[in-house]
Amino acid sequence: MRKADLVTAISEKTGVAKVDVLVTLESFFSEVKTSLSDGENVYIRGFGSFHIKRRAKKVGRHIKKNVAIEIPEHYIPAFKPAKIFVDQVKDNVTKLPED
Repeated sequence: MRKADLVTAISEKTGVAKVDVLVTLESFFSEVKTSLSDGENVYIRGFGSFHIKRRAKKVGRHIKKNVAIEIPEHYIPAFKPAKIFVDQVKDNVTKLPED
């Protein structure tokens, strides 16, 4: 499901105009990104939490040049689904959809 499909589905279920749903969805994404950039986690009960993971400094390898490079410590966004979310998916999905 793409963002356009999600907007259409929400619009049909709620009766709200697609434009308003799109603005709301974009605002949600923006707030999550801003909060994570500021170092704040986002918790949504029954859905999951968006949080920051720290990646330690490590040594990598540039394959074409065969040279060791140092990858500095950095932070990445992560998502941890809520238990109720995991259980719902586990109980209802029988196989993965074909791409």
